[in-house]
Amino acid sequence: MKLTLNRSIAILLIPQIIIVKWLGSYPEVVEKYYSNLLYPIIASFFRTLFGWVPFSIGDIIYFSLIVIGLGYIYTNRKYLRKNLKVFFINCIMILSIAYFTFHLLWGLNYYREPISKKFNLKEEYTQEELLVLTKNLIAKTNATQLKITKDSATAVIFPYTKEEIFSKTLDGYTHLNKKYPFLSYQKPSIKESLLSTGLTYMGYGGYLNPFTNEAQVNALLPKFRFPVVAGHEIGHQIGYSAENETNFIGYLVTVRNSDIYFKYSAYAYALGYCLNDINKNNPELVKQLLEELNPGVKNNYKEMSTFWNTYENPLEPIFKSIYNSFLKANNQTKGIQSYNSVVSLIISYHKKNNL
Repeated sequence: MKLTLNRSIAILLIPQIIIVKWLGSYPEVVEKYYSNLLYPIIASFFRTLFGWVPFSIGDIIYFSLIVIGLGYIYTNRKYLRKNLKVFFINCIMILSIAYFTFHLLWGLNYYREPISKKFNLKEEYTQEELLVLTKNLIAKTNATQLKITKDSATAVIFPYTKEEIFSKTLDGYTHLNKKYPFLSYQKPSIKESLLSTGLTYMGYGGYLNPFTNEAQVNALLPKFRFPVVAGHEIGHQIGYSAENETNFIGYLVTVRNSDIYFKYSAYAYALGYCLNDINKNNPELVKQLLEELNPGVKNNYKEMSTFWNTYENPLEPIFKSIYNSFLKANNQTKGIQSYNSVVSLIISYHKKNNL
């Protein structure tokens, strides 16, 4: 078999996977030479290149590639049927290029040292600690909601535009950077996704485009949840790939924001994860805890639930299954359930800081 350029690139996928998994065995090396040395240079370049553009370049690239790919397959369908082997090799070649580019531009961050090491946090907790935090968050969420609305039965309505929320999120990172320099965020590139409807049907609040380093937030999200998601996606930009870690960063930058609406968003966000965690073992206790919530807080939770239920569709579980496999292939053994692992970080952080 003649070794063409396409075949050569396709074959290189195998040693690439081996090298990435080998590097993953040395998180301290990835942390030192990639996450803290090479990646910041790459990220800074792309955020400088695309950050000033008011719309998502990455979304346009994705959409264009999908259209071009489908158009090519349709136009050449007869040829491809007769030359399936060539088509298969070309697909592997494209996958090989994408795999290399993905890991070079961002993906190796999946194999860095856990953020718990930087914060000196434990990633384990007891049910008693979980309950203590949950009751603490209920009190904080109720108090903040009442302070904003002056009425325990009224849902919190954010008075800001999406752009204002982005701006206040950047202020939050500036404030957070003073205490945690490793969470510094320079050359912002955070935008509303042009593909927000598609993201919603897939069940996602946002994503980071690893090829353009643009943080994308689902523009259809209720503003109640928008600040934490914006903080989460920026967390990916500054080099943290694990979903529980960016959930933690999103919570931290939002709860430490001076704006009371942001604090409310953060408290309610963390509380939701705690209640879900308790519900795994004690659904009856969750029912009792929910009774302690102000009706206005419940209305905000209902707003989120109604939003996602409106877009529920048969394909969503398929997209979630694909993403679950993607996460597991990238050093997140819990897959999509890794989002919930943020609870241990929040519990440990609150205990350590006496919050």
